Formats: sequence, C-alpha cells, structure tokens
Amino acid sequence: MQAATRITRGSACRSLSTRSALRVRPIIQQQQQQQQQLRFNTTDAQPVKKPISKWRIFKNVVKFGLVASIGYGGYNMYEQRHPPQEQGEIDPSKKTIVVLGSGWASTSFLKDINTDEYNVIVVSPRNYFLFTPLLPSCTVGTIDVRSLIEPIRFITRHKSRQVRVVEAECTDVDPERKIITITDNSDVKGQSSTSELSYDYLVVGVGAMNQTFGIKGVEQYGCFLKEVWDAQKIRTKLMDCIETAAFPGQSSEEIDRLLHMVVVGGGPTGIEYAAELHDFLVDDLTSWYPELAGKIKITLVEALPNVLPAFSKQLIDYTESTFKEQNISIHTKTMVKEVREKEIVVQRPDGTNDSIPYGLLVWATGNTTRPLIRNLMSKFPETQTIRRGLAVDDWLRMKGADDIFAFGDASATQFAPTAQVAAQHGKYLARVFGQLASQEKLEAELVTATTEEEKAKKARKLQKAKDIKPFHYSHQGSLCYIGSDKAIADLPFGSGNLASGGVATYAFWRSAYVSNLFSTRNRTLVITDWLKKTLLGRDISRE
Repeated sequence: MQAATRITRGSACRSLSTRSALRVRPIIQQQQQQQQQLRFNTTDAQPVKKPISKWRIFKNVVKFGLVASIGYGGYNMYEQRHPPQEQGEIDPSKKTIVVLGSGWASTSFLKDINTDEYNVIVVSPRNYFLFTPLLPSCTVGTIDVRSLIEPIRFITRHKSRQVRVVEAECTDVDPERKIITITDNSDVKGQSSTSELSYDYLVVGVGAMNQTFGIKGVEQYGCFLKEVWDAQKIRTKLMDCIETAAFPGQSSEEIDRLLHMVVVGGGPTGIEYAAELHDFLVDDLTSWYPELAGKIKITLVEALPNVLPAFSKQLIDYTESTFKEQNISIHTKTMVKEVREKEIVVQRPDGTNDSIPYGLLVWATGNTTRPLIRNLMSKFPETQTIRRGLAVDDWLRMKGADDIFAFGDASATQFAPTAQVAAQHGKYLARVFGQLASQEKLEAELVTATTEEEKAKKARKLQKAKDIKPFHYSHQGSLCYIGSDKAIADLPFGSGNLASGGVATYAFWRSAYVSNLFSTRNRTLVITDWLKKTLLGRDISRE
C-alpha cells in the first residue's frame, strides 16, 4: 500500500513537471526566436543613417574650398613665375600698335590684346604697373610699395607673340609720318638716348600729371601722391618731422609746426591719406613717441563746400563725423593762395586770408594734362578743343586722326577720370582692335572668294565685324577708407545706390581691392603686408 502510494506520488510529480515544461517551452522558443531575429537585424539589416548636420556640410565646403583656392593660387603663381620658353617673333606682315604708358588703361589693354594679330610695342618711363588705390597705405608703412608693383614684362612675357617694352618717355608725335620720338630719362644712359619708332596705330595712355592751379610754391614745398617715389618722399619727410620735433631744444611753437600735417584736397586720395596717417598715429606713434603723440595734428583743406563730392550726402556726413571723432580738422570752402616753406596762405570762406603752419604738406587736388598731350592737341586745333585731355569719339578714336586712340586720364570723355574707367577703356579697346583685325581678314577672304554663295557668306560676316559697338561704362561703385578700420561704399543697386559705411564695409573694401590686383603675386604680397602690420605693427624707421 505504501509502495502504491509512492508510485502514485511519483507519477503525480512527473506529471506536474511535464505540464510545467510544456508551459515553459513556448516561452523559451519565443525568446530564442527574438534573439535570432535580433541577430538577423544586427548582421543583415541595413544600418539606420543619421542625417548630416548643416554645420558639417558647411565645414566640408569651407575645407575643400580652401584647398581648391590654395591649389589654384599656387598654380597661378607657378604659371606667372615660369613664362613659356618660346614666343612668336615679330611679324613684319602684321600692323604695329605702339602703346604709350603703363597705367590702368594701358595695362588692361596689354592683358587682353591678341598679339597674334598685331605687333605690339610698349613705351613708358616706368617698366611696371602701379596699383594706385592703395598708394596712401605705403606712405605710413602699412603696405610695402613693392607689393603694389607689377612689372610689365610679367604680362607681356606670357603673350603668344613677342611684345617689345621700351623704358623711355615719348616727347613728340608726328601724325603725318606716323613716328614718335622717345627719350631715355634714366640715370644710366648708353650711346643713344633719343630714338624714333614708327607705328600703324598709336594708343595714348600716358595718364595725367598733378594739378597745381599755378599756385606759387606747390611744386617746391608740397608732396604729391601719384607715383612710387611720391609715397617714399612722404614717408621720409613724415619721419623727419617727427624726429626733428623730438630733437632737444625745440620750442613749443616749432614742435607744434613740425607735428602739423596738412592735406590739401578732399577727394578719395586726400581722405585716405589723412585716414592712414591717423591710424599710424594711434596704432604706432603713440607707443613709440608717447611724448609727441598727443601733439600731432592733422588738417584737411578743401576748396569745395564738402569733401568727397562724388559720394552721397549720407556718406559725406558719415565721413565728416568720423574725422571729427578722430580729431582730424576739415576746412571746406578754403582755397590755398600760396605755399611757403613752413606755412600755407589760405583764403577763408569770409574772404579773409590766413596762414597755417605745417611740417608736412600733401597735395592731392586732381590732375591736369601732360606736355605731350598738349603738344599733340596743338597739331589738331580744329578738333581738339577740350583742355582736360584728348577729345575722342565713342570708340576712343582721337578726333581728327583715324590711327590714333586715347584712353584713361589722357582722354577727355564724359566719365570721371578714375582707375575704374581707365581699366574698362583698356579692355574695350582691345576688343575693338580684335574686330579691326577680323575686318581686314574678312576683306582679304572676300576678294579671294570664288562662288557667289561664299562671297555672300563672307560679306555678312564682314558687315557683322564692322558693327563695332561704342564704349559703354559700367559703374561698379565707389570705395574710400576713412580710418579706424572703417570705410564707405557707394554701390549701384537697382535704379539707385546703396550707401554703406563702417567696419563691415572696411572688410568689403579690402576684399574688393585685393580682387582688383592684377596678379596672384600682388594679392599674396598685400595680404602678407596687412598680416604683418596687424601682428608686428608698422616700421617707424626713417628710410
């Protein structure tokens, strides 16, 4: 009986365990299936992609853009540094263009002219192009003058055909014989210092010279700001005035005179020089000449009712208020009557005369025609009646002469004599000569055409080539630096203008000037100079 009871109990226990196992088995199988599914998802399923952030995209764009810019700049510098080994020789069968000058207009023309169609000769008293808008920065050491110079041979050596560059000054033009007379004005001369050159086309781009209005003493005592040597002269005289004021035994009146810097002319050149001088005073002279810094005074004299007449009223007011904050005195409606060694005589708005003592006088009042231009105008008295330059038609051809062209400051057009106008003149005239070459080529092909269909086709092309559109100026805006890391910009926008001023405009001013430099070499040098000035300051030594 006991044994039966044990058997029954054992069977019951086995039945219970069996039922428990049956209940647990589906749960285990379900867990195993989930684990298998999980392993399947981890190994075979596609990973879920996270969205790429905009910041990451921006960083990649900047990174690859920077690498591309450095690579492109390096390639350009290498290409400019290594001109082609061979150039086509001068072709006697081609017509000869003689270009006078190496300024904005002439350099733009040389960059775009097709030398396969013409023989080109450049005659200029300087063998380089000077980026004049940044010249005021050279007077105080912000930028080195060598950074603004582009040798003409850096341009002509890369042309397909040889371009002859002659460093000389053209002293006379004979339109009847088509000959110019040139003179070597360098300090080192050879056996011959005068020669003649013949031309088929003459392109006059000699620019203009400083306007003194016949005021006595300007050329003797004033400093101009137009050429490299002008900036070097101003820098030397500026440091002379400061060091002489620091010389022991100077009276207070003499120190005040030596440290009074006067700028005559309220255009962009005069404004930018006064601004650069202010920055030099604040950033550098205050540290190295603490005993003199507070005594330096800057005065700007302008004969017109306001400075920067080409800018909007809003920007004029902004410039004048900025100068007032910088303690730069502006005297408008004030005419200079005479320049003496240590003072200038001015006429005040009320008509009274007054004398202003100065240590440094910078004259930036505008331009006038060069003697060569006046001499050429005298040979065409009937058509050349404009005193400020050579009168030209809408295609920049000199009135009275079919084979003489003029552009830039040497010409008298309806546009202001600015670098922007001159650069567009040069590019346009290069296109004109390209169409003239096409005309001559098509005229020769028309003569040799055999069939009527071919003649009609050539005639249509010839008519299209003769349709030369007149020069059209596209104004890109006006910029001016006004000191304290501020600039003003008067830009065309829609049917009107967009006036802007301040620190952000200063960044735009810098980028615009860098982009307008003629080569990657110059851009690199200017940016390096700005960086050196920021990190190390300006050099105050006297050169």
